[in-house]
Amino acid sequence: MRLGVNMGYWGAGNDAESLQVAKEADRLGYAVCWAAEAYGSDAATVLTWIAAHTEHMDVGSAVFQIPARTPAMTAMTAATLDTLSNGRFRLGLGVSGPQVSEGWHGVPFASPLGRTREYVAIVRKALTRERLTYDGKHYTLPLPGGPGKPVKLTVHPVREHIPVYLAAIGPKNLELTGEIGDGWLPVFFSPEHASEHLEHIKTGRAKAGKNSLDGFDIAPTVPTVVGDDVHLCADLVRWYAALYIGGMGSKDQNFYNQLACRMGYEKQADEVQQKYLAKDYAGAAAAVPFEFIDRTSLIGPKERIAERMAAYKDSGVTTLSVGAAFGDLETRIGIVRAAVEAAEMAGIG
Repeated sequence: MRLGVNMGYWGAGNDAESLQVAKEADRLGYAVCWAAEAYGSDAATVLTWIAAHTEHMDVGSAVFQIPARTPAMTAMTAATLDTLSNGRFRLGLGVSGPQVSEGWHGVPFASPLGRTREYVAIVRKALTRERLTYDGKHYTLPLPGGPGKPVKLTVHPVREHIPVYLAAIGPKNLELTGEIGDGWLPVFFSPEHASEHLEHIKTGRAKAGKNSLDGFDIAPTVPTVVGDDVHLCADLVRWYAALYIGGMGSKDQNFYNQLACRMGYEKQADEVQQKYLAKDYAGAAAAVPFEFIDRTSLIGPKERIAERMAAYKDSGVTTLSVGAAFGDLETRIGIVRAAVEAAEMAGIG
């Protein structure tokens, strides 16, 4: 199991400090550094900056929003980032949610599975540098009856195959990820609940004629806080968990809330959501169960984190990305260093 680091959303704190965290992770031998986007900073610009200041680790989008770019634009960006980083780019994609897709990008959220399948197919075809044509339900290239003609990508990526990861939560999305993806970017991943999710991934792999998870990267981002008091560490994660369980989406359509329900926290997830939507953010954070945080985070002293890392490895995780977004620069640098020490203690390497 390799280690990664997730920078989260740029602009949420001191960005110069965030770059120092990325550089330290590169020095320590981390495999990949991820950056996210929602409706603030875009991940492509951030990854370009990080790639320019690092030498060894990959840089990955976790995730590029599918409604934010045409598939051809994503292929252009992926090829450019791969050349600028000398072959270190990983392409993570996600459909976002209906509120962001329709409210921010003005793109209908209908048929997310079908759109994702076609989107990935077009991106991959464009990256082969063939002349781009596609006749699908959601995308048609070139547009019929107009002046458009098939063209091909002029940039040659360093690698022949840029790995594609999907951020998936629901069962059908997980199957699709296993079928068409090179990796999975889970959120709120719990080793105790991993087997159910991975069965859906395996079902998708089987559809693609692949009868194992060999070569498929399971790469969750796990909020990480190091300290002697486990409950104080958990308190730093509560606000993050409450935002997603309670505030990401509407009352009727929140994928993270639905995930928490499937994990057995239906009553608590409902309370978190009710409080969050009522703008009682402190109450929503307090309502997140400690057990949920503990199962989906790395919290506490290094020895305890090492034990949990071993559980993640045993559950099938192949790249464990620490969420080093909590605290000042010294604290965040401490997290990426402590994660390496914990991995060594656990014999993960």
